[in-house]
Amino acid sequence: MTLTNENRRFVVLIDADNAQASTIESILAEIARYGTVTSKRCYGDWTQSNLSPWKATLLKFAIQPMQQFAYTKGKNATDSAMIIDAMDLLYTGNFDGFCIVSSDSDFTRLATRLRESGLEVMGFGRKITPEPFRVACNKFTFTEILLNTSEGEVIAESKFQPSITNDSPIDLDANTTSDLKSLLKEAIETQQDADGFANLANVGSFIQRIKPDFDPRNYGGTNKKLGDLVKKQTYLDARLEGGVLYIKIKESNKT
Repeated sequence: MTLTNENRRFVVLIDADNAQASTIESILAEIARYGTVTSKRCYGDWTQSNLSPWKATLLKFAIQPMQQFAYTKGKNATDSAMIIDAMDLLYTGNFDGFCIVSSDSDFTRLATRLRESGLEVMGFGRKITPEPFRVACNKFTFTEILLNTSEGEVIAESKFQPSITNDSPIDLDANTTSDLKSLLKEAIETQQDADGFANLANVGSFIQRIKPDFDPRNYGGTNKKLGDLVKKQTYLDARLEGGVLYIKIKESNKT
């Protein structure tokens, strides 16, 4: 049976030592776009004063606090507890995906293991999150974007909804513009038909597979619609057929 967003079940595991309580509301709203959260757990040593800002958030969103004492100074017992619980939850078979909220690369192997079992893994963390953890997830969202700060970046949605706009080209630095062009060019060439056009949805799916932390807002977009972003790129041609957007690299920009 193909799962829809309405019946996909997610568990949210939060590393309180490497996450901000202020981001949780936005993270839960983002996850709601993909399915239903049926379990929420937050890990930390709740006897420590540095975690006191979490109290109101745990109560507000009915998040279960998971106590883990720091038995040895300098050792992160929270990570171990969270990984053990994740594996226990995996074997229940009650979930379709895991959402890991942390900027810690120690969860890279966990994300990989969960994906090997056929589950979807979404990661949420700051821009400082090491790349190995980001790419180990199906999707990785930078929390700065969710808070609408100028520093943020975020990943793309599973399915992109095409949208035609007449906005002017985005003003980006040369490196960012070049990276975006190379990424789109690779995706289009992989998915194009005999006329050189590629279905936007297929382009978006290809990009997500090779770059889990991609999101149009990383490249100056104002929302998560890939269609809006590509329409602003002057080196692309686009056509709309039957409500489906197709794009190609202009002949003068293929080299």
